[in-house]
Amino acid sequence: MEVITIQTEAFREIMEKLEDIRNATAGDKNQQTLSDRWLDIADVCNLLHISKRTLQSYRDNKILAFSQIGGKIYFKATDIEALLNKNYKSGNSKR
Repeated sequence: MEVITIQTEAFREIMEKLEDIRNATAGDKNQQTLSDRWLDIADVCNLLHISKRTLQSYRDNKILAFSQIGGKIYFKATDIEALLNKNYKSGNSKR
């Protein structure tokens, strides 16, 4: 085994660069685009502050699209965002 010796300051610089790289790549893992995210019933109910029954009504009335695999139901985060944007009422609009 070969031993390589470097100055303390050079070692610290290398370690700082490695930490910067690790921090930069860790942020990418946590930031999925909305189109990459699928939410289950509990996620959507918590996000919209609605009951499971209300969410079922949204599905029945085709207000919110969904995907079903076996007994598990999923919703696209982009569909949730689109629904919110579609029903957005500006506070600045005149009545």
